[in-house]
Amino acid sequence: KMAEKQEEPSNAQNGEPDNAEEGEGKKKKVKREDLPPFEIVTGERLPAIFFKFQFRNVEYSSGRNKTFLCYVVETQGKEPATRRGYLEDEHAAAHAEMAFFNTILPTCQAGARHDVTWYVSSSPCVTCAQRICEALRKDKGLRLTIMVGRLFMWEEAEMQAALRSMKEAGCKLRIMKPQDFEYVWKNFVEQEEGEEAKSFVPWEDIQENFQYYEEKLAEIL
Repeated sequence: KMAEKQEEPSNAQNGEPDNAEEGEGKKKKVKREDLPPFEIVTGERLPAIFFKFQFRNVEYSSGRNKTFLCYVVETQGKEPATRRGYLEDEHAAAHAEMAFFNTILPTCQAGARHDVTWYVSSSPCVTCAQRICEALRKDKGLRLTIMVGRLFMWEEAEMQAALRSMKEAGCKLRIMKPQDFEYVWKNFVEQEEGEEAKSFVPWEDIQENFQYYEEKLAEIL
């Protein structure tokens, strides 16, 4: 998404664990169900340092050239179930949004209704927006709400049209409020082992930035 490379966090910040436990890491990778040949990281909780950098709702997202997607899938049907986790992409090939449709949704009950909520660091690119529209039109049992921290390249006409097409396809688009960031912190962010759960500390301009993006999204839609 973002082309800038300044302010690039370290590998540890990017949620890439050090290979101290090489054997353990290899075992974990093998267990992942035949992921496509692009790098997608999956899990239940993401590192706190990474959340603080990638999810921050700044206007200029220098160095934030990944997408982090936290998801909740509530399946209504014979066997109601709730699944949650996160996807992180390396923007070499496919994005986290694509990975959700390729690897997570197919493992949910076929034919059931799925209420899906995403908490995403930034809104989808044009290609991912098209994929979202296709998925919603194809699967009438899919309900998708996307909570975004930042709007991605919202000044571009093509991007604005993509956001509108998602709304027309039935996708609910929302900007994350401070309470939403707190929800992600509590439900999707790792706490250090041996420490009590730390409460979410909002950054200084979190409310102003939320209002800024909310106004922009309202104008576009």
